[in-house]
Amino acid sequence: MPDPKDSAPQASAPKASADPIDARLVRRLAAILNDTGLTEIEVERGDLRIKVARNTGGGTMPAPVYAVGPAAAPGAAAPATSDAGEREHEGDVVNSPMVGTVYLQPEPGAAPFVRIGDTVSEGQTLLIIEAMKTMNPIPAPRSGRILEMLVADGQPVEFGEPLAVIG
Repeated sequence: MPDPKDSAPQASAPKASADPIDARLVRRLAAILNDTGLTEIEVERGDLRIKVARNTGGGTMPAPVYAVGPAAAPGAAAPATSDAGEREHEGDVVNSPMVGTVYLQPEPGAAPFVRIGDTVSEGQTLLIIEAMKTMNPIPAPRSGRILEMLVADGQPVEFGEPLAVIG
């Protein structure tokens, strides 16, 4: 006669689940968000799709932090320099905090956010940069007058590229 212990259901050891999410990749993507000022980034590898987004508190951009000087943060107003190949500007240059496409007005056919000669207040939107289908307003780092707009509407820009000059 078979032993009742042999016919009793056996508890199987839990299977080690192979977690398809690479925590190091998620951390690297989060670091890219912090370094570039983007609000979200998405990566696909085969069937795996990872999207990392920054909570911006109900659709508003977090207040940017600006530094002035040679070690200025991206998007910061920095004094003009005369390095080889760079144009010297009177006033403070506002640099792009991210890679994307510049739009000078809130929607096609609308008036631009600012024009050369306009007086702007600190925090006032100068233009927007579209990055990964997200519109990112670029605020004035300080009050002053728009001396130059260094980009055109619809122009692609790189991280750190000069956008405008405030005097």
